[in-house]
Amino acid sequence: MTPTPYHLLKTLMNTVIDSEVLDRVAARLGRKPVEKIPLGKNFARTDGRGRLKQLSGQHNNYSDELYRGNIENYVGLLQVPVGIVGPLRINGIYANGDFQVPMATTEGALIASYNRGAKLIGLSGGATVMCTTDAISRAPGFVFTDILESSRFIAWCTENIPVFKQIAGQATRHGRLQDVQSTHDGNYVYLHFQYHTGDAAGQNMVTIATDLVCQHILSNSPVKPRRWYIDANMSGDKKATAMSQLLGRGKKVLAEVTIPGNLVTKWLHVSPQDMVDYSVMAMYGGINSGSIGVNGHFANALAGIYLACGQDVACVAESAIGTSRAEVTTKGDLYVCISMPNIVVGTVGGGTHLPTQRECLELMGCYGAGQAKKLAEICAAAALAGEISIAAAMAAGHFTRAHQKYGRPPQQGPVREYCCEI
Repeated sequence: MTPTPYHLLKTLMNTVIDSEVLDRVAARLGRKPVEKIPLGKNFARTDGRGRLKQLSGQHNNYSDELYRGNIENYVGLLQVPVGIVGPLRINGIYANGDFQVPMATTEGALIASYNRGAKLIGLSGGATVMCTTDAISRAPGFVFTDILESSRFIAWCTENIPVFKQIAGQATRHGRLQDVQSTHDGNYVYLHFQYHTGDAAGQNMVTIATDLVCQHILSNSPVKPRRWYIDANMSGDKKATAMSQLLGRGKKVLAEVTIPGNLVTKWLHVSPQDMVDYSVMAMYGGINSGSIGVNGHFANALAGIYLACGQDVACVAESAIGTSRAEVTTKGDLYVCISMPNIVVGTVGGGTHLPTQRECLELMGCYGAGQAKKLAEICAAAALAGEISIAAAMAAGHFTRAHQKYGRPPQQGPVREYCCEI
């Protein structure tokens, strides 16, 4: 029997641990391209003139009570400009349509650059995006007298993983302990607790659930540790690690687009081969510098979206790990793809409830339960747009000129909304 596309995907996508992804992929196969959504249709809670009420400053939210749980010693608000990237067309498993993506930044020329990439993606039919895995980890550490004790401890923990899952489930309604793995280093033992965190970024959730399990371990393990720590710096939390690059921490998202060669020449002022030539040298530059993952500037897209949407901005340190590459197809078109294994985002909890942050999430239809993977796919599509534009700017020799012209204070030159050189 000839394999169906669904069977092929199920065979090839061996990294997918969420069966929901396969069901969604199967449903998406053969679907017609999304209808174009007019610019501005997705805008939520505007004042009738296209401005967002909270971001425009019509509502001043200075109440201490509003920010309780988000900050201590509150003294006021720091304003960071927010620009819109879009429409950004996404053919994703969870995000499907044209999106207006808010990004907060003080770097001139950045929004213009991402808009150029978004335009090319839209003209090419949209970016194909897939959120495949979802796991947040916490790695407590335990200290024993010798290797014999630590070995016995690991054996006992391995046998009791089903019990650990039940206990962790008592600490959260939305999270689920998926697995517990161990790293053995002499009399040290690191336990890697991996959780599915639903629509929350989950940093607090996994800490509380892991602590509850550790209390059970301390009370019931036949081998008592001399010391223990809720996290012994092996989880990859808020840092770039090779482990996170390989195994992922957060949501792993893949994104790709094939841009017709004539559009590359018209809008990027280079050929597809020029783009690949730069991409190859940039890849080796990253390798020679010891970079964990090689990409142009994932951090710019993530920092901008995280700031605007109430995410934990420090997680950019780990979320910006990933790879970007380009190829010339047999038809002479440009294929660009990225892999981002550590996108840490949530659409509930944290700072997502704050007025401007909620407004930015609502702008993309990403506020509340059931939207976290959608937000992760939007982040990846935005990063893809940025990779296309910055590589073109480098390949064409326009990078410096664009920043001189558009990335300067107002007195140095006019500010424009769109730039085709960046």
